[in-house]
Amino acid sequence: MGLKTKALTKSLWVFHLCAGGSCNNCDIEILDLLTPRFDVERFGIVLVGSARHADVLLVTGSLTRKAAPRARRVYEQMPKPGLVVACGACALGRGIFNEGYNTPCRLDELMPVDVYIPGCPPKPEAMIAGIAKLINKVKGQK
Repeated sequence: MGLKTKALTKSLWVFHLCAGGSCNNCDIEILDLLTPRFDVERFGIVLVGSARHADVLLVTGSLTRKAAPRARRVYEQMPKPGLVVACGACALGRGIFNEGYNTPCRLDELMPVDVYIPGCPPKPEAMIAGIAKLINKVKGQK
């Protein structure tokens, strides 16, 4: 296991990207992860303010026409290997906005997604389980 891989398993820096078309319930649940009840910082997971410092891109909401090129640009600014987590039904398959004219594509059509966290909104326990799967994927375990 390389130094970068070992560091990723101990301390994930996460940049949260709201892609536009959503109800923002996923964002509220992500904030709930930071409260003392769930306290994801004990796992070394920290929200950062810039994608240039992030290891993981956490995307919520369905991609709108204006947000899609910006989301791609944010993904390209991340240091490699950049991991992507799609959080919520809207990020997975556009959710209730599936037939909308303003949501042209799914997230995995724009960038490679490493972990999908389903739910509308996904519960904090599901998000912690998704992050655990991401850590195992980085380690190379199944």
